[in-house]
Formats: sequence, C-alpha cells, structure tokens
Amino acid sequence: MTELPEEYYREKYRPQFHFSPPEKWMNDPNGLVYHQGVYHLFYQYYPDDVVWGPMHWGHAVSSDLLHWGHKPVALYPDALGYIFSGSAVFDKNNTSKLGTSEHPPLVAIFTYHDPEKEPLGNNDHQTQGIAYSLDGGLTWEKYSGNPVIDNKEFADFRDPKVFWDEEQSQWIMLLVAGDHLRIYSSPNLIEWTWLSEFGRDQGAHGGVWECPDMFRLTTPEGEEKWVLLISINPGGPNGGSATQYFVGDFDGIAFTSDQVEVKWVDWGTDNYAGVTYNHTPDGERVFIAWMGNWDYAPKTPTQGWRGAMTLPRTLSLCRSNTSYELKSYPVNAFSKLRNTIRVRREDLPGESRFQTSNFNAAEIVFKTTLTDQKWVFSNAAGNSLVIALYAKTKTLTLDRSNSGVTHFDPSFTQAVQIAEIPHLPEEPFEVRMILDACSVELFLNEGQYTMTSLVFPEQPFTKLSVYGNGEGLQPSFYGIGRVW
Repeated sequence: MTELPEEYYREKYRPQFHFSPPEKWMNDPNGLVYHQGVYHLFYQYYPDDVVWGPMHWGHAVSSDLLHWGHKPVALYPDALGYIFSGSAVFDKNNTSKLGTSEHPPLVAIFTYHDPEKEPLGNNDHQTQGIAYSLDGGLTWEKYSGNPVIDNKEFADFRDPKVFWDEEQSQWIMLLVAGDHLRIYSSPNLIEWTWLSEFGRDQGAHGGVWECPDMFRLTTPEGEEKWVLLISINPGGPNGGSATQYFVGDFDGIAFTSDQVEVKWVDWGTDNYAGVTYNHTPDGERVFIAWMGNWDYAPKTPTQGWRGAMTLPRTLSLCRSNTSYELKSYPVNAFSKLRNTIRVRREDLPGESRFQTSNFNAAEIVFKTTLTDQKWVFSNAAGNSLVIALYAKTKTLTLDRSNSGVTHFDPSFTQAVQIAEIPHLPEEPFEVRMILDACSVELFLNEGQYTMTSLVFPEQPFTKLSVYGNGEGLQPSFYGIGRVW
C-alpha cells in the first residue's frame, strides 16, 4: 500500500476526507466491489497527465469506505483499446471457470475503446472485455478470449454493470448504447445473450447515456422496487453532467417503469457517473460518484492531480405522496470523523453570524422549516458561497459565482444551481452541509434532496452568515478529521 508524504495533505484544494488520486487525472468510479473485508475502489485513471488520456483502472482499498490506501494500477490499455468504465463481481461459484472451487475469482467487466477504429465511423470501436484476479484483487489477468461482447451497431456502447440475479440464477449485464439501456444475461460471465432494452422514449435525453446501475430497494412500508441509475452528459438539470434515476420493476428479462417525470440522484453540477457496490456485507446499497462535470473538469485549478469522489452514500427509497424518491445520505461511518469545533456566534438584526478559523473541512447540521432563508459562507479574501431556500417556489439554490477561483471556464459560474424540492415535510427537517477543501455537499431531510458542487475559495471560508431564519437556529458544528 502506497504511503504518501505529509506535503500531500497540504496541497491547495486537496480534499481531506474525499478520495482523490495521489497524482494525475481521475474520473469515473469503476468496479466497486466488497470482498474479504475490503472495499475496492477502481477508477478511470490516466497516470501520465492531469487531463483525460488513455484510460487505465486505478485502484484503492478501504476497510471502512473512508480511509483509503492506494494500490498500483490494476488494468492497462492493450491492443484492443483503452480500459473504459465497468464493474466487478465475486464469482463465488466459479461459473466462469477462471478460478477454482477453492479459489473462485474476482471478475472485472469493462469497455474496450479502440481509438484507432473510432475515426473510421464503423461503430466497432467499443466492445466489452473481462479480466480476473485470484489474489483478492491485487493483480489481474485479462481473459484470452476478449472481447466477450462485440459491437458493430452502436457508436456509444459501454460501461457494463454486472450483478447476480438470484431468482433466475444468471448474471445480468447492463450496457448503455447512446440513448438507451440494453440488458444481457449470462451463465458464466463469458457468453452473453441480449434480453431487452429500455429508455428510448423515457427519461432525459439531452446527451449520451452512460454508467448504468440497477438494484432492489425496499421502502419503509415494505414495498420492494427496482431502481435504475443512468448518467447523462450533457443534459443535467444545472448544465453538463448529471445522473437520473428510474423506479420500476425487473422480471429477469426487462426493466419497466411507469415514471413520467425526470428524477435526479443529485441536483448539483458535480455528481456524475455514480454507481454502487456489489456484495456489501449487509446488503447496504453504497453509492460513490465522480465529483466533476465534463463542462469544465479538465480545467479545474488543482496542481499535479485532478479529480475527486463524492462521499460514499447509502441509498434508500421512500414514498412521497404517490411518487417514489431515492434518498442519498453519507454512510454512518462518516460521523466517526467528527470533532466538535469552537464557533463564535454573534446575532445581529436579520442575521446570525458564526465564525471559526476554517470551514473548509467542516460539517454543519441543524433543523429548520421550509421558509425563505439564506446561508452565506465567506472569507477575508472577499469570496462568498451563497446557499438559499425559497418557500414559494420550493427550491434550494447554490451560487458560487463569487466563491473564489472561477475564471477557468465560463460554464462554472454561468448560472445559479437550482434544486426542485416539492416534497419536503411541513415539520422541521434536517439540513446537513459538508465542506471539504474544494467541495460542498448539501443534504436536506436525510438525503431526500441533495446538491454537490465544487468550489475553489482563495482562502478557507471562516464565516457563516444566516439570514431569514437565523433567530433561534442552533447549528451543530464539526471539524472533520483528515482520513489520508
């Protein structure tokens, strides 16, 4: 496991409790799998530059989803192409015959992208391959018969998510093909049969569909439904990249949903390509996304590295009136990183002001009701991050136009980010704000609505001013300990 020098933690904008690569470029999380007490995080990685290039799978491991150890690159490009996004499973019954009954393999499933074929326009440049590991994910061998799924039909044909369908005793693969989802089955992870498709006439279609995932969740009332995640770029609710979801049913062949409205996993600009873990020990559905947006990701003002992941979040399903809503909330283990911090409070007419030495590695938690109110983080450099609730329009907004370094791309600040929050309860609900060196994650009503955004203040935020509902507000403030 790679040990990193102390200077690593002092780099400007380096996250203190979000995963980021030791150096160079990172985007989508890949191959999220729990095995033998270890959470594996693979990710799209280019080890030679801080901008996107020939994709590899980087690798990190954790026992708690918070403290990560860096491992050597897991998968390298080869004659079939770059290694694009995908998933990983534990083939415990050795259905693939790539291991033995005593030592069943971990199997990674990924997209090959051939850059030499792409400009020829024959739609044969993206295929699906597999690799296997017999040592718990430390080293990988590519399958000699790759690709396991060929393609001559779709220009965009990628991002396989594979899981075991217990009811039908089969492996299921989800693939996205430009504007829709395709579902395949296999008895052995090698031979695949097309089953069905979904989505040509449902959901958001402002860009290419990417990074599918599908899983079952049960509501508090005991109703079981299937949830389908589809990332889309562009076409997000606040510009560029975002992830939508559908709630429906899966019968082992086809996914169906009568959902009409477009629903978003997260309303912010910087939560993309999120997928969930296979084989978690207690069945918890844990989600991690890339904290970035293709509108400006290659230009963000970090040095020597670029890219970070969201906090790992537990997904759950609830009902609001006649609609289902996917809730997204930090894993319970995150609370162990809290340290109470000293905050000085000053109440002024129309404002409550809270000051501390550094809000850039902090968490603020309080309860409120849906009334007009505004929260402004600021610093001595004149930077400000403005978050607001509006009762009449039932919206949450985030304005980072004056938040610090913003000039690197006009799309970074071209509009205030808006989340629609129509189903918040009338009684007081929790607001949770989590700030790291270059990000803010907002959670309303325990993740019923969320918003994730990158911010690059010139100095740490040191003041929080609350307007409109400051009287009587008693937030809890926590410093978040470094996890690296």
